[in-house]
Parts: sequence; C-alpha cells; structure tokens
Amino acid sequence: MADALRLALTTFTVLPVRAGRIDRRAAAGSIALAPAVGLLLGATLALVTAGLTAVGCAPLLTAALGLGGLALATRGLHLDGLADTADGLGCRGDRDRTLAVMASPEVGPFGVVSLVLVLLVQASALAGLVAGGRWLAIAVGVAAGRLAIVWGCRRGVPAARPGGLGALVAGTQPVGLAVAWTIGLGLLGWWAGGWLGPLGVLAAVLVTAGALAHLTRRIGGVTGDVLGAICEVSTMVSWTVLVVTP
Repeated sequence: MADALRLALTTFTVLPVRAGRIDRRAAAGSIALAPAVGLLLGATLALVTAGLTAVGCAPLLTAALGLGGLALATRGLHLDGLADTADGLGCRGDRDRTLAVMASPEVGPFGVVSLVLVLLVQASALAGLVAGGRWLAIAVGVAAGRLAIVWGCRRGVPAARPGGLGALVAGTQPVGLAVAWTIGLGLLGWWAGGWLGPLGVLAAVLVTAGALAHLTRRIGGVTGDVLGAICEVSTMVSWTVLVVTP
C-alpha cells in the first residue's frame, strides 16, 4: 500500500515523493487510489479559487487561473493524453496508424481543437461553481475525472499495445471497486449539490463507458493517453452537470 500511495502521488501530482517499487501490483494500487488523489487535487483547487474570490477576482478569471494551477499540479499529463487521443481518433487509417499518431510528440489540429473546447467548457462550468461558492462540487468534479481512470482500468478492458502505462495497469481494477468509488463520490456529490451531484458522477461514468467501448473497437483497448483523455472529459462532464441550477 505504501508503494501504491507513493506511486499514485508521483504519477498524478507533482509532489516530490520518491516512488517505491514499480510493478503491476503497485501500479494497480496507485490506480485504485486515483479518486482519492483527485479529491486532494480538487480540495486544493477549491481552496485556491476560494482565495482568489476572496481577494476580488472575477469568477471566469478565477476559473482560468485555477485550471492553470491544476495543469501545473498534474504536469499537464491528462491534457497531453487528451490531445494525443483526439489526434489519433481524428486521423484516417487503421489501428496501427491511429496508435502511431497517438504516440507522436507533435500536436495536430484535432488535438488543439479538443484542448481548446474541453478547457473552455471546464472554465465556464468552474466559473459558475465559483460564482455560487460551490467549493465541494469543485472537488467532486476533479475526483470524478480520476474515477474515470479506475473504470478505464477495470477488468475486461484490454491494453491497446503490449508496452507502456496502459499495459501496466489495464485490467487491474475489480468492477466492484469502481462501483464502490462511484457510489462514494455520488454520495459526496449529493452533499455538494443535491441530486445533481450523483447525476454528475453518473454522467461522467456513462461518458467514460461510451468512450471506452469506442476506443476498444478502434484501437483494441486503453493506453496512457486514453486514460488521460477520459479523465479530462469526465471532469468536464461532471462540472457541467453540477453547475446546472435545479
């Protein structure tokens, strides 16, 4: 568990924690802890945005600065995965061609457009949550993004290629664990926003399921980039639902 916790912190944050043993067992444990790390990141984002609001920053500016800080706190890891996945899915070609485009260090037009659209929606939704003082809802949305990673690594979802992060963590998470995290975050979401809280978490899970089904058909499973992409999209979806006024 100690190795898993250290690996989770070094993988999902910029905290200067020295990683311990890195193998499939430790990697599986780190994925299982991803929503907890998401709550930590979300709580930090909530504190930062609350502080910026207290000193008079407008909600949209606060949201933009908060998202920039979140990207720095995660090394932009998931945003990079989103861009690479969008470029791969946007290209013409077979599975091997798609995976080659995803592995390329260059960012193409599909990646750029996807980053702009997702960040724009995230910023707009986050600004609404900030304006309403919905600090717990902010944390729930960030955790919902990391919940998507647990679902992406559930048993039955294969790795798209034999090497890399995807191969190390694919199929490591019991479905029961993913369900338990979903229920737990849903209850926390209820506290944060009434019935919209569980709905936001459920919407993120359903979007993740649809994305995984498509990607499994297209490239044969998950990669590290795919996990990053579903994380960012799920955060966007969760915040979008949570910001709606009932």
